Amino acid sequence: MKQFILVLSVLIFSLAGYSQVLDPVKWTTSVEKISDTEYHLISTAIVDQGWHLYSQNVPENGPIPTTFVYDDSEGGFKIIGNTEEEEGHVVDDPVFGMEIKFFENKATFKQKVEVEAGESSISGFVEFMVCDDSRCLPPTEVDLTFQLHKDSGNRLEAVEDEVIDSSTHVEENQEENKGLFAIFFIAFLSGFAALLTPCVFPMIPMTVSFFTKQSKNKAVGIKNAIIYGICIIVIYLLLGIAVTGIFGADALNALATNVWFNIIFFILLVVFAVSFLGAFEIMLPNSWANKVDSQADRGGLVGIFFMALALAIVSFSCTGPIVGTLLVEAASKGGLAPVIGMFGFSLAIALPFALFAAFPGWLNSLPKSGGWLNTVKVVLGFLELALAFKFLSQADLVLQLHILEREVFIAIWIAIFGTLAFYLFGKIQLPHDSPLSHISVGRLSLGLIVLTFTIYMIPGLWGAPLNIISAFPPPQDYSESPYGVGFSKLGLGVSNASHGDLPEGSHLLAPHDIMAFDDYDTGMAYARKIGKPVMLDFTGWACVNCRKMEQNVWPDPKVLNILKNDVVLISLYVDDKRKLEAGEVVESQLKPGKTLKYIGQKWSELQTIKYKTNSQPFYVLIDHNEENLITPVAYTPDVETYYTWLKTGTENF
Repeated sequence: MKQFILVLSVLIFSLAGYSQVLDPVKWTTSVEKISDTEYHLISTAIVDQGWHLYSQNVPENGPIPTTFVYDDSEGGFKIIGNTEEEEGHVVDDPVFGMEIKFFENKATFKQKVEVEAGESSISGFVEFMVCDDSRCLPPTEVDLTFQLHKDSGNRLEAVEDEVIDSSTHVEENQEENKGLFAIFFIAFLSGFAALLTPCVFPMIPMTVSFFTKQSKNKAVGIKNAIIYGICIIVIYLLLGIAVTGIFGADALNALATNVWFNIIFFILLVVFAVSFLGAFEIMLPNSWANKVDSQADRGGLVGIFFMALALAIVSFSCTGPIVGTLLVEAASKGGLAPVIGMFGFSLAIALPFALFAAFPGWLNSLPKSGGWLNTVKVVLGFLELALAFKFLSQADLVLQLHILEREVFIAIWIAIFGTLAFYLFGKIQLPHDSPLSHISVGRLSLGLIVLTFTIYMIPGLWGAPLNIISAFPPPQDYSESPYGVGFSKLGLGVSNASHGDLPEGSHLLAPHDIMAFDDYDTGMAYARKIGKPVMLDFTGWACVNCRKMEQNVWPDPKVLNILKNDVVLISLYVDDKRKLEAGEVVESQLKPGKTLKYIGQKWSELQTIKYKTNSQPFYVLIDHNEENLITPVAYTPDVETYYTWLKTGTENF
């Protein structure tokens, strides 16, 4: 029954992404006149929601860059400089192990040209590649035509041409930021953590007592409490709006991914962490608090607002480092993330103050202030210290200094969380700690969790992938031993013994030595010879999720056993830029009038025509008559589901 459910889930998942030829990028062209002889050729990409288009400048061994070619063979114009592009987004890609720039929603490219008299149009084409969170499309070429419309004057003009696509309507895509909810959730938890620090928690009964005395009756008390909570939220929202307004939404993202700002963020977080650990306190001038506190006596809405502002200032020594960390992290998301972050943080702070002010009787249920508040503060200090090294790691990756390689990063985290475990067990005391006569159940439980996490990271020094924290350390190939110290290349006790020596046209995929062919006909001939089914792996060198499958799903012992012993694997790279042999150059069936130039285009057309889809990864199990043994699947990160698909397909052979 369990196997039936798994197979059914595979089929449902497959139907969702099967038989679908995707076309997520639409191109438009326009011309901008600079002078009588100079123009800007403007190419604009409208990118469907959820997809991203790569920059023209991509590091070596990265994804396929966007490339523009202008046909100047007849000498009617001269290209001046390089094609300019917008700022875009820069991310530290854990799969490729490099910083990669891409565009979402819309991207504009501009090329300056000098045109001779009589020239009326310029032709060219753009080659590009797009990916979303679960798949990539093969490199695509689109023809571009720029009509040069001239007038008698020298004024600036821009002429929009028709969309270069078969589609007749392009909808406006709204900007999407999938990380906003995550930022809100993390910020809300951070606000709750700040609430449990010695600067904030003791102020709850003090503030509530103030409102209880000021309120004439229960109804007024509830109203004042709600207004007070709203004022707290407004104050922190103003901070988020100010940061976004001063730097700009796009600039924040650029700063967060810049080498030197990553180093500055690292230093800033280390200072915050040392403050939380008790070396010193970050405080605003006392005169600020006194002035604000005096304004709170005015009463009414103004007085309540200044009471909220007084809370923010007085508690700054604890909330400041957390707010600063949140703004740094939100900056990497760009857009409204700082505002959303401040809303989540302030909501967590405001809720208990407002609730206890409205219902003062609940104060009796609050735990008493004590040393546990300082423990919370110290734990936050250790977490900020660990996070700081993520920013330093990003700078090291960009500069390729190989100072903070994977093993060093993991060793630092082991030291940080190991020390935190000793602290929670009472073996280490810090300046502001109260004498510890015994360890509470909560502290002991947290200590065991931290110790378990520390022990979990230790195998990472020897090459373990550490999937739980895969977003933090440098990628596995950015290390002293990419395969891991003592790693057996054959690994997992499975071999290709049944295949004997490697047949012609095959090779071994590292690091698990799966035998694979990269030519369809050669692989099929071998499969018929040894009597095994075939797994077609439509993949790409620049396909992020293809690498995720190969790194996270294929190494599973059950999956690896099938891939090495029960099927013949044929990996067809749709972005293979090697040129086809003269005898293999044929006309494209998808684009009549054009010829296939590269090996990757051949495999891309095979996938699109035969399987009615053009995204990767895409896996097909077939017999010797090239008939499907089971419905093909795309990106399938669940190991058990993928294994069931493999096992069911091979059993149908």
